[in-house]
Amino acid sequence: MDDKKKYKRELLLPGDMIEEEGVKPGRGTFKKDNKIYAAKLGVKTVRSGYVNIAAQSGRYDPRKGDKVIGTVTDVNSSIWMVDVNSPFPAVLHVNDVPWRVEFGDTKSYIDVGDAILVKISNVDELKKIQISMDEEGLRKLNNGQIIEIAPSQVPRIIGRKGSMISMLKNYTDCRIFVGQNGRIWVDGPLEGQYVAVKAIQMIEENAQVVGLTDAVEEYLRKETGKDLELERKKLE
Repeated sequence: MDDKKKYKRELLLPGDMIEEEGVKPGRGTFKKDNKIYAAKLGVKTVRSGYVNIAAQSGRYDPRKGDKVIGTVTDVNSSIWMVDVNSPFPAVLHVNDVPWRVEFGDTKSYIDVGDAILVKISNVDELKKIQISMDEEGLRKLNNGQIIEIAPSQVPRIIGRKGSMISMLKNYTDCRIFVGQNGRIWVDGPLEGQYVAVKAIQMIEENAQVVGLTDAVEEYLRKETGKDLELERKKLE
C-alpha cells in the first residue's frame, strides 16, 4: 500500500464505520455488532492499540494519567485551583506537591497566574479533577512561553513515535513539552522559540495534509540553516 494513503488522516462523521483491523474502541467511538463506529465528528487516530476519534475543536477531556500544563486561577490556605483547559477546574492540594507547605503559605510556592506542569491523578463521575506535582519532572514553568492548540491536534504535533516533536527540538535547540490538554511549553534561544512556535502553528493549520512532515522539515532547514539529514550522513 502507498505510504501516503496508508497514513492519511481520516475525518469521520458520527455513525461512520471505522475500518481499522486489530484495534479496540477508544474515546469518541462505540461498538455495535462487532464493528466500531465514530460517535462524533473528528479525526481518527490510533494509539496503544485503541482507535480514537479526536474532536476537531472543543476543550480538553481530562483523563487520569495525562500530563498537562495548567494555569493557577485561585489560591487558598491548602489548595490551588488550576485551569487545565477543561470546562471544569482542577484542584491541586498541598499534599500533592513536592514541598512541605505550611498551612496558609501556599502563595509562597505557587501564585495566581503561574504556569505549572502537572499530572491528572483522578477524574470522578462528576468530572471533578484532581492533579498532582509530586512526581519527577513536574514543576512550575518559570521561563519560555506557552502556546495553545486544539487538543485534538496533540498527536500530530508529537508525530509517529515522537518523530515530529524530536525534529522540532533538534532543529530549534529548544526544550518543548506538549501537554495532552493542547498547551505547549517552549523554552530556549529566542530565535529558536520563534521558529518552533511558527512550525507548531504550521502543523496545526495543515494537520491533514499529506507530506506535512517533509514540508515542516524544509521550513526548519530554511529558518535555522541546519540540515540534520546531511549531518547524519556525514557521520555514517
